[in-house]
Amino acid sequence: MDDVNKTLYIPLYGKAYVSQKGILLDDKKAEEIWAAEGFPLKGKSKSKWLAYYMGMRSAVFDQWVRKILSERSGVVVVHVGCGLDSRCCRVGTTGQLWYDVDFADVIEERKRYYAEDSDYHMLAGDVRVSDWLKHIPKTKEVIVVMEGVSMYLTFEEMKLFMTNLDAYFERISLLMDCYTVFAAKMTKYRNPINDVGVTQVYGIGDPLSLQCGSLHFFKEHSMTPTYLIDALRGGDKMIFKKLYAGHLSKKLYRLYEFKKN
Repeated sequence: MDDVNKTLYIPLYGKAYVSQKGILLDDKKAEEIWAAEGFPLKGKSKSKWLAYYMGMRSAVFDQWVRKILSERSGVVVVHVGCGLDSRCCRVGTTGQLWYDVDFADVIEERKRYYAEDSDYHMLAGDVRVSDWLKHIPKTKEVIVVMEGVSMYLTFEEMKLFMTNLDAYFERISLLMDCYTVFAAKMTKYRNPINDVGVTQVYGIGDPLSLQCGSLHFFKEHSMTPTYLIDALRGGDKMIFKKLYAGHLSKKLYRLYEFKKN
């Protein structure tokens, strides 16, 4: 895998770490895969604080997907840039069409740990082009999960991705995390992804700039909600709240929801 694809091991480690501690996520699949992969992370990429961040981010995405699925039927879930993530297991796909999408070499690796069935499918595809969309039923409504992906796409590539979604689906709920422009500029100096060789990332200044057609910015979510910070133990809760959440977090990292009704 290239350096960008290797970044998938950072959230994998984080989810395995918090799951082993019994906080934020119950993710036995992440524990299993991390133990088997043995990828040599180093430096900031193995920080417990980053692991907490990865666990919280995934928990927020999970809750968002569950909420929409509980309210509506016949919705298809599309997780782009899925990496080795086990959201399909944590949320469940029984009776629910679910497509995990990533580069071909990532999907090849993923198939060592996950099996397709009538509900769950894995697709090799590049979100910068639209050919993978034709393998997904042209359903009336889709949930699009875009976790840890937008920062590797230029603004033009992100805009094209949004345009392709808008053209293909009648109704869309999209949740995506992104770097701010400031965070993207700081990446070459302080980002844990530097530890796997990545130095070029991109930030989003204004979510309204990504709107296209009928796909519009809906609202911002918290990446570090209080109820998840409260799940941390001992002094970690106080330190995380002071140093890694709130104003500082928003200066670097945002979580945006887009909709097409």
